[in-house]
Amino acid sequence: MEKRELLYEGKAKKIFKTDNQDILWVYYKDDATAFNNQKRGQIKNKGVINNKITNYFMNFLEKNKVSTHFIKEISDRETFVKRLEIIPLEVIVRNVVAGSFSKRYGICEGEMLKKSTIEFSYKNDELGDPFISEYSAVALELASEKEIEVVKKLSFEINDLLKGHLKIFNIKLVDFKLEFGKVKNGEIILGDEVSPDTCRFWDIKTHEKLDKDRFRNDLGNVEDAYNEILNRLKI
Repeated sequence: MEKRELLYEGKAKKIFKTDNQDILWVYYKDDATAFNNQKRGQIKNKGVINNKITNYFMNFLEKNKVSTHFIKEISDRETFVKRLEIIPLEVIVRNVVAGSFSKRYGICEGEMLKKSTIEFSYKNDELGDPFISEYSAVALELASEKEIEVVKKLSFEINDLLKGHLKIFNIKLVDFKLEFGKVKNGEIILGDEVSPDTCRFWDIKTHEKLDKDRFRNDLGNVEDAYNEILNRLKI
């Protein structure tokens, strides 16, 4: 496969075209951002770690009959993925009160939710990815009602699979962000990444944070936390 021109560069990844129009070449960077790009830095080997952890989870989900954009890992930082027509909604699945959810509703971080919940944000960097209701998403033609139902069903299914799997490694899946897109035949599948950048991972017993919150909130030991997830998963 031949790498062609840069298609897109985001906060954490570079996406390149290839000589196959249906396949993209993803390169994971060490750059770290928080608070809608207001805080910036680097985390040593973050790109390597996120690439490997994401591919681990994508393989796990594929084995459990959840379709993803993953094709093949080609280096420590690079992976081939299927080209998708991205649905411009970020899906936030929450199992435990944390982050902005805690602040918005005045509930102490760490409290278990009676039921896992989903929130949507409009995927738009210029607007800061604002929260959006399902009704507004349909009204703005970001997705159809049917597409949103499919996304919700897949998100809860992924949540159940990941929660159960991570318990084996004494990791609590607090909340996480997902992105979906459509392949040529219109099927909606999982895209983007599943990593300490996009998930809140806590140690089950101590509630030690093992994710980007350590960078976001200046907790220190950021690299150690990312490596801890990699090591626990035995990748």
